Amino acid sequence: MTTTPADGSEITTAAPQRIDIPGVDPGVYKAVLALQKYASSSSLGAGLMTLIDIRASQLNGCAWCLDMHTDQAREAGHPQRKIDLVAAWRDTGAMFDPRERAALALTEQVTLIADGGVHDTVWAAVTAQFTETEIVELMAAISVINVWNRLNVTARTALPIRSQD
Repeated sequence: MTTTPADGSEITTAAPQRIDIPGVDPGVYKAVLALQKYASSSSLGAGLMTLIDIRASQLNGCAWCLDMHTDQAREAGHPQRKIDLVAAWRDTGAMFDPRERAALALTEQVTLIADGGVHDTVWAAVTAQFTETEIVELMAAISVINVWNRLNVTARTALPIRSQD
């Protein structure tokens, strides 16, 4: 929805939620949760998983997931500055280590897979940093956050109300 305040600027606010997915068919969430459970139990660790979730959610414009995963990133020990700079990870010097950088590059290319797939240079960086098992875990983690993003963005899932809001 767009509103126009007295100064003539346009402000876009969240449109109403379209559908309550788990209310209509809880089986959908149950199916996605099975892949989420696998990805969450991987050897990648909560810190790396949250960076993957944040970056994919930024690219997909999923406010609901960003709200949750930025909280999880803080809980995993990431400093706020690092969380704030995930979208610009390439320009942050050594703030992101080589594993994080490889995972973020892969996250971007898998999330935007129609833009040319996963480039050989990104794949080479990933294979230099991760074992084959970890690569499969990365692919699962990136895939599941993209499923969540697509469900929430399409449904316009409303942000949870917090006491500080």
